[in-house]
Amino acid sequence: MSIKADSFVDITDVVCPVTFVKAKMSIEDLEDGQILEIKMNEGEPILNVPRSFKDEGHKVVEVNDNNDGTFTVFVEKGGL
Repeated sequence: MSIKADSFVDITDVVCPVTFVKAKMSIEDLEDGQILEIKMNEGEPILNVPRSFKDEGHKVVEVNDNNDGTFTVFVEKGGL
């Protein structure tokens, strides 16, 4: 199934904790139920960013390994 994102942010150029801050600012622009697509690096970002979104009440819909050291994560705003 292909997920249609309402917005996209690439955080591969920043490091923790800025990764989550940048992604969080992007999701704040969306309405509840909309999907944010986030491209992030493996390591700390993929461990911390999805968990941080869950802690804030958002739903991580899908996590895809791009097999190039990056991941694409789809988060539904207020999905929990």
